[in-house]
Amino acid sequence: MKPSAFLFSFPSALLSASLFFSPGAHAEPAANKPPSAVKKKSAKPKASAAKTNAKAAHKTSKDAPAKPFGERADLMAFAATLAHEQGWELHELQSTLAQARSVPAVQRLIMPAAAGTAKDWAAYRARFVEPRRLQAGLAFWEQYAAPLARAEARYGVPAELIAGLIGVETFYGQITGGFHVLDALATLAFDFPSGRSDRSAFFRNELVEFLKLCRREGLDPLAVKGSYAGAMGWPQFMPSSWNRYAVDFDGDGHANPIQSAEDAIGSVANYLAAFGWQRGMPTHYSVALPVETSARALLLAPDIKPTFSVAQLRENGALPSEAAQEHVGPLAVVELQNGSAAPSYWLGTENFYALTRYNWSSYYAMAVIEMGRALKTMRAAPASN
Repeated sequence: MKPSAFLFSFPSALLSASLFFSPGAHAEPAANKPPSAVKKKSAKPKASAAKTNAKAAHKTSKDAPAKPFGERADLMAFAATLAHEQGWELHELQSTLAQARSVPAVQRLIMPAAAGTAKDWAAYRARFVEPRRLQAGLAFWEQYAAPLARAEARYGVPAELIAGLIGVETFYGQITGGFHVLDALATLAFDFPSGRSDRSAFFRNELVEFLKLCRREGLDPLAVKGSYAGAMGWPQFMPSSWNRYAVDFDGDGHANPIQSAEDAIGSVANYLAAFGWQRGMPTHYSVALPVETSARALLLAPDIKPTFSVAQLRENGALPSEAAQEHVGPLAVVELQNGSAAPSYWLGTENFYALTRYNWSSYYAMAVIEMGRALKTMRAAPASN
C-alpha cells in the first residue's frame, strides 16, 4: 500500500504495510469485506447482500476462468525449498500447492485504479458512515462491549476506534472476501500481472506465512477464503500480520480472527499498539493553512508522517487550533481532497499515523475515526420512545 493511496473500489488493509493495502493488517484497501454484525465464535458469517452481489459480479465478469497451477516447475521448486527450510513433508506440500489456481480476476483487481480519478473525501466517507453500517456497528458494540472495553484497557486503543475500524474493513464480518486465499496468494506470487511494480516477492512471503499459520491453527489451506490480495477475517489481516499481531482474546488457545470476533478485537488493538498508538492522545486537530502556495507545499511535503512541531507550523504560516497548540509531539498536515471543491486540512498526530499503518491512506484513517465517533455518539444518545 502506498502512503496516502486513495482507493475507491476498496478501502483497507488492504492490505499490508509494505504494500499498498492495509497492513498490515490487510492487503487490500478496506471497503469491501464482513456477518450480520454480531456472530459468536462458532458461528459462520451468513452471506450478506454485498457478498451475494460480489459473487454475481464475478459470474458476469469477462475474466478468463481460473487455471490450476499443477506441477509447474517454479511452484514445485518453491515447494522444495520451503519443505527443506521448514522440515515439512515435500510430497504433501507439492500436492497442496499444485491444487492452487491462477485467477485472472485476482490479477485484474490488484492493478491500480485508472489515473485521473478525482479524490472526494465526502464520497469516501459516505460509503462507510451510513445507516446500515452504523446500525450493524451498534449491534456489534452491544454484543462485544466487554471485550472492546478489555482491549481498550489493555492496549489503550479506544473501543470506538476498534469498532470503527472493523466496520470499515469488513462491515462487521459481513464482507470478508470470496477468493480462496491459496489461489490469490499463489496467483500474485507466481503470476503477478505486468503493468505495475512487481510485488511477487512480497506475495511469496505471504504465501509462506499463510502455509505456516494453516499448519499452526489446523486450517485447511484449500478452504480458507479472503480478499483478492489474501487478507482474511473480520480485521482483514494478511498472513504475516496474523502471525505477528493476532492474539487469543477469547481464551480458547487459538488466535483466529476469522472465526472469533473477540480475537479480531484484541488483534486490531494489539496491531495499532505495536505501531505506536499512544493512550489518551487525540488523532487530529483542525488547522488553517497559509494561502501562499510554496508555504503550503512545504507543509504538505512530508505527507502523513508527523514532522512539524506547533512552533514550526506557525513559523510556516499555519494556524493550529487552540487544542492543537497544547499538543506535545510532532504533527502532520493532512490533506483530504473534495472533488472540485476546496480540500479539507487537518493536523494528524502520531495516533493518526498509527491508523495509517493499518491502511496507508489518510482517507481510510479519517473514515475509521469518523465511523467510531458516530458510533460513540449514537451509543450515548438516549433511546427514543
